[in-house]
Amino acid sequence: MAAAGAVLLVLAACGDKAPPAKRGQALANVNGEEITVLQLNEEMQRAGVPAARQQQASKQLLQALIDRELLEQSAIGEKLDRDPKVMQALERTRSLIVAQAYLQKRLAKVAPPTPGEVEAYYKEHPEFFDKRKQFSMEQLMLAASDLTPEVRAAADGARSLEEVAVWLDAHGIKYGRAQVTRSTADLTPALSKKLLALPKGQLFSVREGERAMLLSVAEVRDAPVPLTVAAPQIAQFLTTRKNKELAAAEVERLRKAAKIEYLNKDLAQGTAPAAATGPGAAPAQAGAPTVPAAPKAEAGPDDAALKRGVAGLK
Repeated sequence: MAAAGAVLLVLAACGDKAPPAKRGQALANVNGEEITVLQLNEEMQRAGVPAARQQQASKQLLQALIDRELLEQSAIGEKLDRDPKVMQALERTRSLIVAQAYLQKRLAKVAPPTPGEVEAYYKEHPEFFDKRKQFSMEQLMLAASDLTPEVRAAADGARSLEEVAVWLDAHGIKYGRAQVTRSTADLTPALSKKLLALPKGQLFSVREGERAMLLSVAEVRDAPVPLTVAAPQIAQFLTTRKNKELAAAEVERLRKAAKIEYLNKDLAQGTAPAAATGPGAAPAQAGAPTVPAAPKAEAGPDDAALKRGVAGLK
């Protein structure tokens, strides 16, 4: 199915202009099955086609709809629509769409944050905006398995990353170089405080899965963000946070009003096996409806990993 979807995307990428269709008009007939302008409009909306390109994109998307219809008809002819895995995937998709529609209806009347709320958030978090600091860091990346006690000892005795690089070269350890920039808006306040307290050039290490990094802060400078620039992002964040809170409250309300019986007691809340406990171990609820996530800052080293290594090499 994934391969078929990829084929449709490729096929939809070629073509030229087509005249605009009237609302309700059938655009094509494929073995007796109509493809309508409503379907085309839906594809146009999902693809995010700007108004200036809609006429050009209409023929491309119509060809994709025709191809999809042909593939669907062939699949039905071979009774693939009755395959248990296909039926399960269809049911899951239907369930997610209906659940999401319910939440969207409940959240449709959420009032946007007021200018006062936006300004209050700006003032409550000076480290993100008015007092924002930016860290320029130099970095050596190597395999986590290569961050041995010997490497740590060599880094402890080095005065710069360049000395560490020379030592790695001499011992045939492969590594990569990079320069990274992070700000107090990217990191937690506690983590930012630790980085600000480090002497310039202090080496510290970070482990991230299969890789490790040796870093040093080369420069810290002021990088304030004025309210006029930050306001749209703050408003979006506050809206998203409110949506999440209301969605969680609605799900909790529905849970309290429902009669939920666990037929497998081992899967009931509070009875998870010991191996599944601990930070981040609990899986998300299967099929749980979601709302848009808050915008994230530029991706950087994992905060937990950075927190473990930020005190310096040991």
